Amino acid sequence: MAQYPDLQLYIGGSWRKAASGLPVINPADETVIGTVPVATRADLDDALVAAAEGLKVWSRTAPAKRAEIMLKAAALMRERIEEIAFAITLEHGKPIAQARLEVIRGCEFFEWDAAEGLRTYGRVIPSEPGIKYIVLHRPIGVVAAFSPWNFPMSQPARKIGGALAAGCSIIIKAAEETPAGAQHIVRAFHDAGLPPGVLNLVFGVPAEISEYLIPQDPVRLVAFTGSTAVGKRLTEMAGRHVKPVLMELGGHAPVIVCDDVDPVETAVMSAVRKMRNAGQVCTSPTRFFVQEPLYDRFVRAFAEKARAITVGNGLDAGTDMGPLANHRRIEAMETLVADARAKGARLLAGGERLGNRGYFFAPTVLADVPDEARAMSEEPFGPLALINPVKTLDEALAKANALPFGLAAYAFTHSARNADRLAEGIEAGNFSINTLEASVAETPFGGVKESGFGREGGAEGLSHYTVVKNVSHRLA
Repeated sequence: MAQYPDLQLYIGGSWRKAASGLPVINPADETVIGTVPVATRADLDDALVAAAEGLKVWSRTAPAKRAEIMLKAAALMRERIEEIAFAITLEHGKPIAQARLEVIRGCEFFEWDAAEGLRTYGRVIPSEPGIKYIVLHRPIGVVAAFSPWNFPMSQPARKIGGALAAGCSIIIKAAEETPAGAQHIVRAFHDAGLPPGVLNLVFGVPAEISEYLIPQDPVRLVAFTGSTAVGKRLTEMAGRHVKPVLMELGGHAPVIVCDDVDPVETAVMSAVRKMRNAGQVCTSPTRFFVQEPLYDRFVRAFAEKARAITVGNGLDAGTDMGPLANHRRIEAMETLVADARAKGARLLAGGERLGNRGYFFAPTVLADVPDEARAMSEEPFGPLALINPVKTLDEALAKANALPFGLAAYAFTHSARNADRLAEGIEAGNFSINTLEASVAETPFGGVKESGFGREGGAEGLSHYTVVKNVSHRLA
């Protein structure tokens, strides 16, 4: 029988306990399922020293050997999928089937990055006889990385995979609310023979750890996934020390539904995807702009499907959507729904907490939501869909681009003209047509405007973990 792991720090190739810890809460029943260790300044200093030493070894390790270790670790995670998925569902709440898919997705990141690490090619620039200009891509150095709670496995995997494939060492501060995914990743790399110090795992108060690690000399890159507000603070802090950052920040994804698609089929697909991970996804489709001829049918079908979604414990068979992460998410949802309704929005499904034990909230659909409603400009990060009619494609684009966010956007159309107009006009780092999948391992992922900068995944992802060195060599 799978069990929740005994959580520990991992520094310099060894596991260690801590003098103090924080409770890990099961959001389905509010019970304490574990204690996450809090790193001290001494632990962080040890991690910095270990990462610097690990970098000396790993940066000089052949890319093929790096790939071998990464692929072995990914294979171990695939073998342990049930154990890892069980832990993720306990700490996060998502249905066990979705937890299994997250483990697979994390493994795919490692597998892609391992192969891409073999292709960090340089080049020779043509020059006059007797001299060579050579461009090399070298590991940037020690990475300080910070991953969020909403995807306990795949979010740490993105950063660890990119760093290790590029030849960097990394200190990752994983989320205290959902620490097991990162611990299972580290365990797999430990068992796969990763040299000590290359990968270090710490937990603690986020602000305290970031404020201590970022200014330290060994740290050469800051990688963060989380809210725009925190991302701005970390970017400012890194800027004071002239350190580059990789920021994947908040979104508020628009969905444009053109009048040439099946409104019922599109609505059902959209409702299912909206409620995945209880809507706690930075790329979650949230602001729906539907052309008027389809609007009424789309709204009815979307609300009907939302009401049919089964909410419950992620370990129970038949559960479609689990709880929210914590009581703060419940309060945020209640506030946004009440504000929108007070300003004239129509409530078509949900809108309330379910029960009084566990952080369950009903899949919620609001229609005819005025622009001044807070939910139209603040990312709900929960199971809340906002649906409004539009007359033209230009109107839809204007509304979709009205916010300072630009992480993901979606559209449904069978018109090549519409698709071209949308692809050119949408302001987002990731745009999907007739699908609600924002990214896969082999494609670059990241935002524009206040949704961050830099890319994770794909060939572009590894570039942020390297520096370009130009070598000019005059031959004797």
